[in-house]
Amino acid sequence: MKSDQLIERLAAVFALIVLVGGSLLVLAPFTTALLWGAILSYSSWGLYRRLSTALGGRRKWAATLIVIIILIVVLGPFVYAGFAFGAHVHDIVALVQRLFEAGLPDLPPWVARIPLVGPNIEGFWERMTSSNSELISQLRTLAAPAGKWILAAALAVTHGLGLLALSIVLAFFFYTGGEGAAAWLNAGMRRIAGERADYLLALAGSTVKGVVYGILGTALVQGILAGFGCWIAGVPAPALLGLATFFLSVIPAGPVVVWLPAAIWLYHGGDTGWAIFLVIWGVLVVGMSDNVIKPILIGKSSDMPLILVMLGILGGAFAFGFLGVFIGPTLLAVAYTVLHDWTIGATTTRAATPELTAPVIDDPAQAKKAP
Repeated sequence: MKSDQLIERLAAVFALIVLVGGSLLVLAPFTTALLWGAILSYSSWGLYRRLSTALGGRRKWAATLIVIIILIVVLGPFVYAGFAFGAHVHDIVALVQRLFEAGLPDLPPWVARIPLVGPNIEGFWERMTSSNSELISQLRTLAAPAGKWILAAALAVTHGLGLLALSIVLAFFFYTGGEGAAAWLNAGMRRIAGERADYLLALAGSTVKGVVYGILGTALVQGILAGFGCWIAGVPAPALLGLATFFLSVIPAGPVVVWLPAAIWLYHGGDTGWAIFLVIWGVLVVGMSDNVIKPILIGKSSDMPLILVMLGILGGAFAFGFLGVFIGPTLLAVAYTVLHDWTIGATTTRAATPELTAPVIDDPAQAKKAP
């Protein structure tokens, strides 16, 4: 009899493994979109609840409206930048090939007048950029596949935009079925963490909001401001430059890599006034917005080390593709915060547990009572 019970239990476990494994295989192609859809819906759950209340409890109408808003706000800039990139792709390919074929430009005359090191720099640059140099030869061999690289990058971004659109559509179902998913998550966490489940979920939830609002929200604002400044100054493809600023803004002084070359381009084109304007705009508006907007959006709820943010972006991009830029730092931030509290214990954090507006926890106030 005991052997029969053992066989039945083993068969049940095997069936469960097959069911779970098969389900994961089916959902594997949509893992990235599902993760970002869940993060997106949770981060905007407060707005969804207010819209649902304003519409008299019509949850599907509220979910539809907020999905349309997210499509316009989040996906709209990427689509516009994609069309702008497509319009300039031939010019970009031609420019890259010309640069590869012509080699590096000559240094400006003032470099040679730098005391002590100026002549040495000029001599080194002339040797490196001479027609017989090894560097120039390598650049010329890279000229041919330049167009293929740009096309491959465009296809990767297009694939990522498709996943982004799918994640926003999936967010609709997270809105309408959020309470059921939250009940499953709460029950599972209580089996794993016991009485601390509510507290850990509250901590993870606030971290998700901190990353999405603080890091990604600030990056979006900086990208819009940089693109707007380039558009005012007359720099070509301002949408692409704004998109580049969005990705680089998580790195210290990252936006400088975008607006400074644009200002130099304006200066060499004779637009000295607009070049000065773009430098002032980049320093005072784009640069300072990080110090102003991020504390407003997240306050003091996120103390994730910068190196983890950068690793999250790079590792997320390798693991999940385009959307990994958003998912990577979010997952690392949650893991870092929860594991730090679970292992070391954050007394200060326990004394001021963040409150949640999303349905991940039935009673967020219980989080403050966690041991």
